[in-house]
Amino acid sequence: MNRVLIGVVFLSTFPLFIGDTCSYAQETLPEVPRDYDLSRLELSPERRGQVATALRQKDYKKAEEILVAETELDPKSLRAAKLLEFSGGLFFLDGQYVNSVIAWKKAEAIAPLDERTRFTLAMACIKVNHRSWARSELQTLAAEHPNHTLYLYWLSRVDYDDQKYFEAIVRLHRVAELDPSMVRAYDLLGLCYDYTGQFDESIKAFSRAVELNRLQARPSPWPPLDMALTQLELNQLANAEKGLREAITYNPKLPQAQYQLGRVLDKEGKSEEAIEALKRSAALDADYPDPHYLLGRIYQRLGKNDLAKAESLEFQRLKQTTTAIPSCGAQKSRRVKKNT
Repeated sequence: MNRVLIGVVFLSTFPLFIGDTCSYAQETLPEVPRDYDLSRLELSPERRGQVATALRQKDYKKAEEILVAETELDPKSLRAAKLLEFSGGLFFLDGQYVNSVIAWKKAEAIAPLDERTRFTLAMACIKVNHRSWARSELQTLAAEHPNHTLYLYWLSRVDYDDQKYFEAIVRLHRVAELDPSMVRAYDLLGLCYDYTGQFDESIKAFSRAVELNRLQARPSPWPPLDMALTQLELNQLANAEKGLREAITYNPKLPQAQYQLGRVLDKEGKSEEAIEALKRSAALDADYPDPHYLLGRIYQRLGKNDLAKAESLEFQRLKQTTTAIPSCGAQKSRRVKKNT
């Protein structure tokens, strides 16, 4: 029996907004491994060997071509449903999220999908900005498994993306009851409270996220960064700077952390330090416009008009480029509001 392990990995940087920032709650996406038995696909020995070879070589397109061709031989059969279900996972792994949704929907029209595939379908729907489809799948899963924190968490994520912050808050409290150690639940809770103007509750949730994050084997920069932005709103500049420096220790190459540090340092009157942080941010992401805007303002204030003009022109050029790129709805973040 030929068994191939397919790890359907949900990639981080849901940059979540192209060229913009995203919270830890938004960047942290789960891995859903599947142990596929190629014999279940009812392929000929020759075809099975070709698929297995393609998978070992990570030549997903070759495997997809074979499976699609096999599906077309009898497109309404149970065999076709199995092939389509498998193909959907490969398409997702290959970053072809629209194709993965199509494959799974076709499979579902023939036979019900299993639990893991339905969850992966929900994630693919989020990827292609069909949150209503994702919500429907997640609601069904949550109804069948009411204490499953993953489904409740992702429903709250969809609520957050749809600006249903109070609904998300209710779900996230339930998630925290079921799993008091879920960092991203507290981080997202902090974002929701921030958006509803409940800043004390926001800081409380972020503080818990930061504490739990420090206990992780590989802490994320996002919880301290997110809390720093709320502290910046409250003009708690010293605390915000401390949080951003903590975020940078976790990932010194995160351009958003360097940019936000530049913002805080500028507000603290530390112009030269702010300039260095903003330069680092711009160097880390050549397509990130925001550091150039703030650099232009600082240079203008310092009387360095030529530098100010150059940064302003670069900001305008990058802003035109980034706004021309459609963003994924699931990438929406309060960073959009805060950075403008």
